[in-house]
Amino acid sequence: MAIFRLNHAVLYVRDVEASVAFYRDVLGFGYTETGDAIPGAAFLRAPGSTNDHDLGLFQIGSQAGPSGAGRTTVGLYHLAWEVDTLGDLESLAGALSAAGALVGASDHGTTKSLYGKDPDGLEFEVVWIIPADLLTDDDRTKTGVARLDLPAELAKYGREARSGVGISRVH
Repeated sequence: MAIFRLNHAVLYVRDVEASVAFYRDVLGFGYTETGDAIPGAAFLRAPGSTNDHDLGLFQIGSQAGPSGAGRTTVGLYHLAWEVDTLGDLESLAGALSAAGALVGASDHGTTKSLYGKDPDGLEFEVVWIIPADLLTDDDRTKTGVARLDLPAELAKYGREARSGVGISRVH
């Protein structure tokens, strides 16, 4: 038996309405039909997803302290969502920046990533993967993490460049 993808994530949040507004307005998630089934909870679906839900949010109240994961406790560092086109990544960079939620942008060679934080400070990644047929030896051999130069990537690949399997999986 082999796992082949993440179906959904569930987060504990202080204020479910504020979190829903963020994931809806900034990242484009929508409610699923089960969104009102449990008081203090919301279930959201990413645009274009066929999952029942991609993100569950459970409210625990304003008294909840910040996550210590990675600083004082073990825990999840971040989730990563993939976008369809490089233009989508550019649009999300603007939306995250406008919301004051963009905390980083990295070039990992074969992937181009944005990092954001939600209203509770929970970090996430939004990634575009260079399609396998566009990968160069330079992309494959890059080591470490560099600052993402999104305008240069857009000039190189174009806004409509579709995310690909890259080196994540050979087909």
